Amino acid sequence: MADELELLRHANPVPSDDPRFHDRPLDRPAEARLDALTRAGRPRPDRPRRAPTLGRLLDGLRPRRPRRSRHWAFGLGAAAAVGAVVLTLTLSGPTTVPAVAAPRPLVVAPGSAALPLDRLAGLAAASDDVLRLRQGTHVQSWSLSMTSGPGARPPVTLPEERVVRWAADGSHTELVVATDPRHPGRPVVTDADPVPRTVQDGHVLSRRTYPPSWSDAPPRAEPPHDAARLRAYLDEIDRINPMGTDELLDAVAELLDNWTLGSRETTALARVLADAPGLRPVGAVTDRLGRPGQAYVYDDTARSVRRMLILDQTTGAVLGLEDTVTRADPEYGVEAGAVMSYRAWLR
Repeated sequence: MADELELLRHANPVPSDDPRFHDRPLDRPAEARLDALTRAGRPRPDRPRRAPTLGRLLDGLRPRRPRRSRHWAFGLGAAAAVGAVVLTLTLSGPTTVPAVAAPRPLVVAPGSAALPLDRLAGLAAASDDVLRLRQGTHVQSWSLSMTSGPGARPPVTLPEERVVRWAADGSHTELVVATDPRHPGRPVVTDADPVPRTVQDGHVLSRRTYPPSWSDAPPRAEPPHDAARLRAYLDEIDRINPMGTDELLDAVAELLDNWTLGSRETTALARVLADAPGLRPVGAVTDRLGRPGQAYVYDDTARSVRRMLILDQTTGAVLGLEDTVTRADPEYGVEAGAVMSYRAWLR
């Protein structure tokens, strides 16, 4: 505390022994120093905001209940009418390349049969695939970077691929690469301050090694393969809010950001999802990595968000999760129908 107080004393625009301090206005130099001091901690109005949860991304909509701080929930940007809006972002030089701001939301195949989750759980239990649980993850994401306020720029899609691998000693590595499998070999938009920029496909954004961690709390703890215990495990990931379907989907995403599930855990998860209120089957889809699956939709009317969970129709494995806004947020330039979040998990 002493260090902070000393800093404040040095920053004092008018020393205590200055005769002007008592009941007199500050002179111009003092006003300038005071103004600089009070502005020092303010956030920059044009700083990009990448929220850790979809609720914060949609500050203009109904605010979400407080949640524990989490790693950034991957998302997908969108533009007006969900069309592919072209932006020109500058490389480190005079060359410019067009960057597609928003692909369209996933569409259910017309006339496809909707497979109920309880039936899918039965198919998963009978599957011949015998996959083992593995700590670590491999996820492809499209995340949204956007600003608000005067001079705000349009939302921009940031495609990334993240691979997390754990070692026997409890340490783990995380590799994040800028890449978009929809456009292999083309420059990729990545986040930068104050504006996004483009980098070459496969550009390493970060490579980190973390020391051993022996946490025994979810999602670090090994997930169970019994449906009832897995439900309790997912509930423990978010201890702040009651476990509704929206919170369940968030917990599932966090689980998959830490673990690659085996066959038994996948079956248990399908049974947990089968009991989720409001999560309804809508038919077959092809995900953004070209994999066939079954789509299950939950409408969060309170936050005006439509959430689509995509599962492998044979094994029950979660392939992806897509969140779409059903009401516009003018503050951030987000239109109704915009895909705000998409991530695809791989083995």
